[in-house]
Amino acid sequence: MTAIPLASHQKVQRRTLGVLSAVQIVSGVGIAVMLALSSLTVYELSGSEAISGLAGTASVLGTALMAIPAARAADGGGRRAGLTLAYGTAFLGCLAAVASIELVSWPLLLLSLVLVGAGSAGNLSARYAATDLAPPGRTARHLSLVVWAATIGSVAGPNLADPADRLGMDLGLSHSAGPFALAAVAFVVSLAVLNAGLRPDPLLLARQGREVTVARKRQPLRAAVETVKAIPAARVGLLTIAAGHTAMVSVMSMTPVHLDHGHAGIAVIGMVLSLHIAGMFMFSPLVGWAADRFGRALVAVTGMGVLVAAGLLAAFGGHNVPVITAGLILLGLGWSCALVAGSALLTEAVELERRPAVQGLSDLTMNVCGAAGALVAGAIVGVVSYMALGVVTAVLTGVTGVVIWRRRNTSPAPRPSGT
Repeated sequence: MTAIPLASHQKVQRRTLGVLSAVQIVSGVGIAVMLALSSLTVYELSGSEAISGLAGTASVLGTALMAIPAARAADGGGRRAGLTLAYGTAFLGCLAAVASIELVSWPLLLLSLVLVGAGSAGNLSARYAATDLAPPGRTARHLSLVVWAATIGSVAGPNLADPADRLGMDLGLSHSAGPFALAAVAFVVSLAVLNAGLRPDPLLLARQGREVTVARKRQPLRAAVETVKAIPAARVGLLTIAAGHTAMVSVMSMTPVHLDHGHAGIAVIGMVLSLHIAGMFMFSPLVGWAADRFGRALVAVTGMGVLVAAGLLAAFGGHNVPVITAGLILLGLGWSCALVAGSALLTEAVELERRPAVQGLSDLTMNVCGAAGALVAGAIVGVVSYMALGVVTAVLTGVTGVVIWRRRNTSPAPRPSGT
């Protein structure tokens, strides 16, 4: 790779943020369509609430399984290699999902959703790609800009589900197959934009500029675990990310089924999930600014408090669509606080040489926890109620907030911007 002067890094970073943002917008459509319909489609094919909860588990499990391979690909060949692996796998999963719906096979659909979940791994990895060339004191803000870019595609995605379904049926596909075909197209476009635009690669350039020596042997998972164990701030960051994601996935994965039982149509369900996703991404620049300005720990604890409120609204909202919508918006906002603050804290706590492996561990952990949360959520709703799920979520996030606050002194103070 030809040496690039450090003075040019700022220009490259602007280009990197633009490309990553464009990819987030397009891939966000595919991911949001999948999130909007996966549990409902599995329910329609299986007729079981408990099995419908496995849809969220399958997709989040796929995200978890892709976390380490994508991190290793990035470690060896740069961010572009890792993201290409993730989005390419998601594309294949979408094609398999269309086939499984045509075959009326919910087990095959669940397996397909594991592959589709790799798309979320790509979007999660993209936020870390935004930090490679970020100047000191602006890590959270640069990270949050890429997270924010997903707002457009993620909000549009669920609302495109119904038109895509009708178009798919007009073209001869079965009900619910059209949206997954749309998601496949979105991932293909993402791959094209990524491979054409993400040059030079930000991770490779960052290593070059900082004269980091990369070991020929890739960092194993064990080394990443040992790194996190040795750094208190990294542990707090990982806890924040995992707790926020678990709460969000658990409640969100069962909301479509809950609304369907309240006789809400697919258009209403799509609207509710669109607003939820808007809550996840729309305010992320403000969250990033606050994390840089006031500290990662304070924003993380605030996020846990918002998740408590979201759980309580979900618990006591019944089938009231406006109340459930408010709860889902707060659920997304709390997730945003946890993800942005936790990711910035984790990234800055770890040396550049070990970041891809530790970031992969972070995404693996959060999605294993999310998959478990979705699985347990399906069981709670099936055996008890959606109300019980909301209460459990509120209690667990409240406890996590207390733990983070008690360990806040392990979090480094935010550095002045522009330094």
